[in-house]
Amino acid sequence: MNHSFKAFRLHSSDGVVTRKIESIQLDSLSPGNVVIKVAFSSINYKDALASKGLNNIVREWPRISGIDLTGTIIESWDSRFSPGDEVLVNGYGIGVDHDGGHAQYARVNADWVMKLPLGLTLLDAATIGVAGYTAGLSLDLMELNGLNPQGGPILVTGATGGVATIAIDMLSQKGYQVTAMSGKQNVVEYLKKLGASEVIGRITSDVKFKPLEKAQWAGAIDSVGGSTLSWLTRVMQTNGIIAAFGNAGGAELDTTVIPFILRGVRLIGINANSPMDIREKVWKKIASEYRPTHLNEIATIIGIEELPYYLDLTLAGKSKGRIVIDLSK
Repeated sequence: MNHSFKAFRLHSSDGVVTRKIESIQLDSLSPGNVVIKVAFSSINYKDALASKGLNNIVREWPRISGIDLTGTIIESWDSRFSPGDEVLVNGYGIGVDHDGGHAQYARVNADWVMKLPLGLTLLDAATIGVAGYTAGLSLDLMELNGLNPQGGPILVTGATGGVATIAIDMLSQKGYQVTAMSGKQNVVEYLKKLGASEVIGRITSDVKFKPLEKAQWAGAIDSVGGSTLSWLTRVMQTNGIIAAFGNAGGAELDTTVIPFILRGVRLIGINANSPMDIREKVWKKIASEYRPTHLNEIATIIGIEELPYYLDLTLAGKSKGRIVIDLSK
């Protein structure tokens, strides 16, 4: 294959990052033993940071962004995959250390590739993406630590974000009572449609908390960190479980050991760069018992030409749900 195709590439010159939609050929891609015709990719916060050269996420240039993708194998030098296989790739450095999903073709290591779980379409899997995998992994680990729908209400912070919207959907489908936390206006109806029974406002960073506050939540899925996570440690029920994976509100955690030793609060760190066996287990659950049912409401589908606008919107914290890029045309 030596015809040209579209790719969204990041360049850096003297520390200034520029973004271009370019026409390139396969030889321009990072090396790999599997070639995928990309159907869909998405925008994640990490992509938005990388597109502006922030947080030193990308170190080698040029780089095609996009930390996840779904598509169809067209060439494989690995016996596990054949042309025509529908697959997904999340993480493993794509879009960061290796050219990613914001292009019509991708070339990657076969060890990073997973066959599409039974029951999901390529669009479903892209809408779920690494964000939905993070939500599924959070729920899986929380349930392994005893979380169940009878235990009490679950709080989801940063509620209009990609992970949070899918987490609300998953939790509500499993029978959990979900409260959504968001500082955005005019999102109550949207979040309740996804399955939230209640929507509350953000915790302000200047509030001072006692070591223990009124116990409220049996579980929490937190993408915010900072003062929000600090507050969460103080308001969990006995044996309450927090899944933490984000730092949109800050990386520092100001708390005490009191919630952990008097209430048995469990704080679980969520790292979505899991080994493949864990990915396959969680994705199987996402396609079955965890399956979100509001993907049409969660997804905004765009073309590659719209990427700069939506990357900036995501970086500004003004996006909602999942931004999915249709690269199949």
